Amino acid sequence: MISLVLRRLVQILPVALLVSLVVFLLLHIAPGDPVRIMAGPTATEADIERVRARLGLDAPLPVQYVQWLGQVVQGNFGESLRSGEPVMEFLPERFVNTVWLTMVSMAVALILGLTGGIVVASRPGSFQDTSVMIVAVAGLSIPSFWLGLILILIFSVRLGWLPSGGGGSWQHIILPAISLGLATSALIARMVRSSLIEVLNADYVRTARARGLKERAILIRHAVPNALIPTITVIGLQFGTLLAGAVVTEVVFSWPGMGSLLVSAIANRDFPVVQAALLVVSFSFLLVNLLTDLLYAWVDPRVRLV
Repeated sequence: MISLVLRRLVQILPVALLVSLVVFLLLHIAPGDPVRIMAGPTATEADIERVRARLGLDAPLPVQYVQWLGQVVQGNFGESLRSGEPVMEFLPERFVNTVWLTMVSMAVALILGLTGGIVVASRPGSFQDTSVMIVAVAGLSIPSFWLGLILILIFSVRLGWLPSGGGGSWQHIILPAISLGLATSALIARMVRSSLIEVLNADYVRTARARGLKERAILIRHAVPNALIPTITVIGLQFGTLLAGAVVTEVVFSWPGMGSLLVSAIANRDFPVVQAALLVVSFSFLLVNLLTDLLYAWVDPRVRLV
């Protein structure tokens, strides 16, 4: 297992470096000069050049990248061009809020997806199976931002049960978590259904039925654990997708996370904040994929040989 971890870390290192390079280059290919923005509208050319020299932006591009990467490794993402605060003063709180939203959304997806997939897999072709699959296809087809607006209209505007946006209490996370987790629950339900139907037709399940075991015992003890093995990969990848794809949902519900921070920074051309947000979200996605790979290898020892 240790050798597998080392191999995966070696494989993920070039990807991490490539991601950092792309994020760094965004500062140079984006329209507008961040140095002029930082210097202010009344700055002269001499002032702009002094600011550029102070930030090290007058050095060759490879030198700038090495210097920037060295600061990032030390946890220094620079200062916000808009507020002048160090990015690390507000970035951790925003990241924690996004992780919290992602975890609650994944909990919603797991409850709905696993329950729906297991129930319909035991009755393939039934009315329940058709109904759940129709709902699953609809869940995959509906955009999260549109669903979020509908949820706000129903539960906030019409019924007044839940707040329409913001953060600060557990009520604020319910609607964005449902909006973000519904599509994932539909994907998990379809994956669990197909895997479980395949397992229920396996030889060892037929042997268990021949021995006289009850159908519920076969389903819980034998079929479900084996059917969930391929689903682990989907769950892990979807967790990373939720973490990286919460931007639109956070904007719709004004959730104080990385998504709303990123959109605000892009609108204000606050390049250090944009770089920090993109880098943290990208590295988090890579870390989730690595943990998913290791979890899959722990559940299925055959993967350790690959």
